Amino acid sequence: MLRRVAASWPGLSAELAETLAQDDDEEVRIRLACHHPLAPPHLLLDVFVTRPAHRPHLLALPAFPRTGRAHLVDHPDPQVRALAAADPALPDPPVEDPDASVRRAAAANPSLSPEVLETLLADPRTAEGAASNPSLPVPRMHALLDHCLNGTATPPGAVQR
Repeated sequence: MLRRVAASWPGLSAELAETLAQDDDEEVRIRLACHHPLAPPHLLLDVFVTRPAHRPHLLALPAFPRTGRAHLVDHPDPQVRALAAADPALPDPPVEDPDASVRRAAAANPSLSPEVLETLLADPRTAEGAASNPSLPVPRMHALLDHCLNGTATPPGAVQR
């Protein structure tokens, strides 16, 4: 019980936080992940995968890992697969996943090339994610905005890259 209380205290030293991150009691690890600013990234990811109720909070933490999630791309939970699909270090984002949220996250992955993005923009199942992709060339973003705002489309071939 004392370890659980200690894990909930954000003022715990870094050394003790590291020790509690390896604790045998899962509740200690969960409390540490949710309450301590020095909780290790691997612990934050582990709690994200195992405890859906804590996901929104964990995603907002600065120490939450933004890469190194490729091993989760085949996870049975679509929220976990979507997290993996957004990993910019993922070489081949799963744009054909059966779940819409995973396809959207994969299409928004900044590792995709402009050519792949053009294909994804043409597919209604992936267009939303591709349109929000930060690696979409600026002229193409403007063309999409023009189309949405004015109802006029700039053909993809006419856009300078």
